[in-house]
Amino acid sequence: MAMLDAILSPAWEDRYFSFDSRWSPAEEMASMRDGSGNEYSIVFSPAGAYARGFDHESPMTPYRVTPPAPWPGLFDGVPEAFRAQVAEPAFSDNGTPRATVCFWREQADTAWRASDIDPLPEGVGDDGSAEWLFDVLLDGRPEAYQRFAEGYYEVPVDIVAVRHVYALRPLTQAIVSLLNPEVDISDLTEDLAQAGYPVQE
Repeated sequence: MAMLDAILSPAWEDRYFSFDSRWSPAEEMASMRDGSGNEYSIVFSPAGAYARGFDHESPMTPYRVTPPAPWPGLFDGVPEAFRAQVAEPAFSDNGTPRATVCFWREQADTAWRASDIDPLPEGVGDDGSAEWLFDVLLDGRPEAYQRFAEGYYEVPVDIVAVRHVYALRPLTQAIVSLLNPEVDISDLTEDLAQAGYPVQE
């Protein structure tokens, strides 16, 4: 998804999905920013994967109180292996984690896990922020990305090219041109290196 976004949106600040294979010497990070204040990050490390998302309209926003504070219980169950991610400055505002959802999976886990949080007040419904924040990723199909991108970038998106990239086949100029005829593959050198995406020799 990050590579497709890099082709459709050469300007990094306008992209929805990103992937940094060099987030740290031992970590990679997938991220989303929708331009309206909503975002997520998924950090992959030798310990496993840690994900947090932020829906700025969620009733669980840390900004529901002054001073801001995480929703009670949101991080209580996070294992020690991922505690540094909870406190990561890039995911925080002045020391307060910017999150309305958090889940993780250690290497030995057989399923994703999350903390037992305090229930929402009576009459306040779960807004499903976890579901919509991660919807394109969770769907996993090229068609889901195509629908998203055509709506977000307001351009036709070639499904054959999307399937090619989803299969992690080496990127070629022909595929790039199907997605964005104004982009040369040489313009993507840094994006390809950052994402760790394969290129045809």
